[in-house]
Amino acid sequence: MQIARNLLCVSLLLGAVPACAAVKDEPFRQPVAVHFSRHPELSTAAFQKLAVDRDGRVYVLTDRGVARLFEGTLALDKSYRPLAGRRALDLTLQEGRLWQLFEDEFLSTEYAGRYVGALPKGVFRRLAVAEDLRVLLAGPDRLAVFVNDRLTALPFPVARSGERLYAHGRDFYVLAADQVFRLGPGGPELLHQGEQLTILAFRGEEILVGSRRGWYGLNARTGQATLPLQTRVPVPETTALAPVTTGVWVGTPRGVYFQAPGGGIRYFAGRRWLPDDTVLDLQPDSKGDLYVLTPAGLAKIEFLELTLAAKAAHYERKIRQRHIRYGFCAELRLRTPGEAASAEMIDTDNDGTWSSYYLASQAFRYAVTGEAAARDAAWQTFEALERLQSIHAHAGFPARTFERTGFKVSDPERWRVAPDPRWEWKGHTSSDEITAHTFAYAVLYETAARTPDEKARIATAYDRILSHILRHNLYLVDVDGQPTLWGRWHPEYVNSYPPTVVDRRLNSAEIIAFLQFGYHLTGKAVYRDKAFELFQRHGYLANITNSMAQIRATPGVVFRGHDMGDEWNHSDDLLAFVNYWTLYRYAFNEDLRRLYAAAMADHWALERVERNPLWNFIYALTGARDFDLAGALWTLRHFPLDLVTWTVRNSHRQDLTLLPPNFRHQQSRELLPPDERPIMRWNGNPFILDGGDGGHTELAGDEFLLPYWMGRYLKIIE
Repeated sequence: MQIARNLLCVSLLLGAVPACAAVKDEPFRQPVAVHFSRHPELSTAAFQKLAVDRDGRVYVLTDRGVARLFEGTLALDKSYRPLAGRRALDLTLQEGRLWQLFEDEFLSTEYAGRYVGALPKGVFRRLAVAEDLRVLLAGPDRLAVFVNDRLTALPFPVARSGERLYAHGRDFYVLAADQVFRLGPGGPELLHQGEQLTILAFRGEEILVGSRRGWYGLNARTGQATLPLQTRVPVPETTALAPVTTGVWVGTPRGVYFQAPGGGIRYFAGRRWLPDDTVLDLQPDSKGDLYVLTPAGLAKIEFLELTLAAKAAHYERKIRQRHIRYGFCAELRLRTPGEAASAEMIDTDNDGTWSSYYLASQAFRYAVTGEAAARDAAWQTFEALERLQSIHAHAGFPARTFERTGFKVSDPERWRVAPDPRWEWKGHTSSDEITAHTFAYAVLYETAARTPDEKARIATAYDRILSHILRHNLYLVDVDGQPTLWGRWHPEYVNSYPPTVVDRRLNSAEIIAFLQFGYHLTGKAVYRDKAFELFQRHGYLANITNSMAQIRATPGVVFRGHDMGDEWNHSDDLLAFVNYWTLYRYAFNEDLRRLYAAAMADHWALERVERNPLWNFIYALTGARDFDLAGALWTLRHFPLDLVTWTVRNSHRQDLTLLPPNFRHQQSRELLPPDERPIMRWNGNPFILDGGDGGHTELAGDEFLLPYWMGRYLKIIE
């Protein structure tokens, strides 16, 4: 297509244009994990049972006695001196009041301490207390009820071990030998016969029955089924049940999940949430938080009322306190998994790339809020990007990163000593870096460059990069005189790929965006002329507008040992969308802008399923009305506060529909929320079910900040 050159640089969309009315940043419930320490006296204790009383006091039955949570530490409860040092055999709650069973008595410290029942020594091991204060007791060979200071034996011929007693209102229930009994006038009466039963819980007039095959509901009076066996759940084997007004919490040997009445499930497992995935017991508290007892200790899943703005402030504090390395936004290596005090800021292969996205987030933030701290943060990172060029003598070539000599971590073979031997820098720079730098420079120029000198500083830095690329015939050439592996935009490389390989489209869009932005900054005709040469002589516009639906498995396309057509590259999605920002915003004319918008819509249509806020907001830049605002907000709200790369496993879940191997490497039909899947940046595949490194890495949070502040800047989020 012939593009008229006389429409250059018209109607640049340099003001933020909302695609629709801004959505208000409403508070939402953000789950966070709270882990509790244990006193040394419990270092080898076996945990058995959990109770949270009406005042929010948390008790744990252990083989050393009853422990209690004191200001974040679980320790043996010595608060009642007559009970200190005594080992309770069982504990239970009656209308939120704690009762304990010892080998020769049961008691409650409530009711002014009036209720103490003497028992034959060593006979009973379980108790339940009804609302009328009758007490049901069980031992290995007997069942009895205690009322009015009298102990009355009850017939119960069922062979049992590990029986469980329950009180619901004034009724007693016993679970033993896969049978549920209700205590009637003549003793226990069989209410239900099941298979592999494990636990009971009560919801109004309904009994929830847990088993190794799932859980289901019964009428508490008749035993008739009220809810079918729930098997499409993350883990069928049920170890604990806790109904609440909004659904049911379910403990399993592989974590805990919450099931809402409509079937919606949230799954909490792995060290991100629990000290151990084997759930022994769980108890909600009056605020709607959940305490979870595991063999490794006690944890709480707490729900904070947050806004997206408050969440952004959390990440910004964290980054400024722990993640700034020479101006880069750094990844942390955790020598002790999950422990912030063991963190080291390390170099990575893409420091310049990830830091560019942090820079852009802070520039957007400054444009929205006018906060000096945001502007300072953006320019501090820009200074680090500038030094990527100046740390060596190879003009216009940005290093990947730099570090003091002898302290590098990533890919040691790619490092070189700087002219100042106290420093080393990393080469083999990729198209990823140039694309990210272009995006960051464009956003900074648009939002936080307040003076002619600041604008000139950005223009000079970018002109050096682009001049290098043109001087080397559209290649990024390292100090060895050879093009880097992926820094290639020349037609001999780009058009060597068939239209079914994404690099043909992606690299065409990249170099055109670079040239457009370079022309806008400098006015150099050579940049404009080169772009139109690529359009008219080498088909780059046709490459850019080639439908992403054409991208498919293309066997036999190999470049330097890399199979270019064997899978969908999610890293290329990130490059494409951040490049679209510059491609669209700095289009030479409106005809091109319309074509770019169509290409963006084409790509977004395939990516919509990922509910990615960055993809959605960049697509919204075009004025699109069909972008997935709900999906974008869903992802931002479910983004975890804990960005440690804990090991996560989801491939065992029976509530997911697993897919056969496919080109996109989509492992399940369902997209899991970010706080249920492995921690990753936007270049990762969100449909990967398992991952993590055991908690040895922590990401910074710029992944959240970039789409959030972009959404604010575009007036999508209010």
